Amino acid sequence: MSGSNQQRPTPGTRDDYAVYYPVTTRWADNDAYGHVNNVAFYAFFDTAVNRFLVEAGGLDIHAGPVIGYVVRSGCDYHAPVAYPQDLEVGVRVDRLGGSSVTYGVGVFAADSASAAADGHFVHVFVDRGSGRPTPIPGAIRDALATLCPDVRERSPGTK
Repeated sequence: MSGSNQQRPTPGTRDDYAVYYPVTTRWADNDAYGHVNNVAFYAFFDTAVNRFLVEAGGLDIHAGPVIGYVVRSGCDYHAPVAYPQDLEVGVRVDRLGGSSVTYGVGVFAADSASAAADGHFVHVFVDRGSGRPTPIPGAIRDALATLCPDVRERSPGTK
């Protein structure tokens, strides 16, 4: 935008996120410009968040009565990454509501302290059968709470 006074967002750092998951780039992630295409970052976000929900919260993605729908997402890109590069996706919880959660996510090159991209991602938990919003199940809520900044500050041994 020419003449805009809009400031470019500052990349997040590793301390901004609570848990990390490795992601391996694929040849197909690269675009014609030789770097990972912007749409691949959303797949990285989804993979990391859902891995956390399955492993830490016990989400049954195949047969559980409650599932999470993505209703909003966004991303700020700071630095290019490319195949074959190992990445790490950091996850935190920015807002934990009754039936929804807003995640902060950051994609980092394995050797970088600053995020190549920072994003947000909102899940609304719904009843699998009706598709209607439902309260976040207890085990998932408890797991998500560990990713909230105020909980991390009080919990020894967390990033």
